[in-house]
Amino acid sequence: MQVPPELTHWTIIVAAILALAPVVGLGFCSAALMGRIRALPNALQIVFPAIIAVPYLLAAIPLGWFRWEWFALYALLPVVAAAALSVVARFDPEQSGHWLEFVVLLALGLAVDLRWFESAWPRRIVFMNKLLLLDAGLYGFQCVRGLTGVGFDLRLRWSDWKIGLREWIFYTPIAVGLGLALRFLHWHERVDRPQLLPLAWLFTFFFIALPEEIYFRGWMQNLLERRLGRTASLLVTAVIFGLSHFNKRAAIFNWRYVLLAAIAGVFYGRAWRAERRTSASAITHATVDTLWGALFR
Repeated sequence: MQVPPELTHWTIIVAAILALAPVVGLGFCSAALMGRIRALPNALQIVFPAIIAVPYLLAAIPLGWFRWEWFALYALLPVVAAAALSVVARFDPEQSGHWLEFVVLLALGLAVDLRWFESAWPRRIVFMNKLLLLDAGLYGFQCVRGLTGVGFDLRLRWSDWKIGLREWIFYTPIAVGLGLALRFLHWHERVDRPQLLPLAWLFTFFFIALPEEIYFRGWMQNLLERRLGRTASLLVTAVIFGLSHFNKRAAIFNWRYVLLAAIAGVFYGRAWRAERRTSASAITHATVDTLWGALFR
């Protein structure tokens, strides 16, 4: 597959690197990075994440998609989230699950699920929208709030693979059996370009599974667990995860997708809570999505 020449412009490449930088930095050396950020004066900590808007600037200008209102929104949203979570850190040091945290989660989640910001991007690089919103959430929850138990760590362990693939094995017969019975899934006659499956898995892991697992398991299930307990938080998060797929592959409510995604959410949640690591649940998630796309339609 040939990469469109306009996407190889150096500013777009730099924008993609900058958008990934917070994820990579916090994924590999979170303690050092968070220590440097928390050493900043409180006011500077709050306004600092406005730089998250820079990748939008670099990517949109050469493609002729730049709009000042989108730039302002990408600069303002992470600052507002950081300010809200700074208040939470002050008033809820026990981390019992403050209502403002759920407001921030709701805003970020709706922005992604209802595609509020996607018109700011050309279709080929719309994935960067999710990355920038993930950056805003990571900065707020990890660096400002200091939320514990998230389990975001890109230094994969053998146990991540063992747990992640175990939950994939548990979920697969349920998904295949139910999906075929509901006529939601249909077998591909053959797998196109199977040599690309490892690359497809890596793309899915970093740009789909990991952001969603940080959001739903590392943040949402983690916070709900403090309010509802282990079992209820697992089930509530799974249902919300399922509902977040209501508009996938359909113009109206896609109840089959919602049902299968909600069941998947139970197994993703089990993978995360086994050792409280988003890498484990992201492995389950990426494997499900990659093989789903390769084998079914």
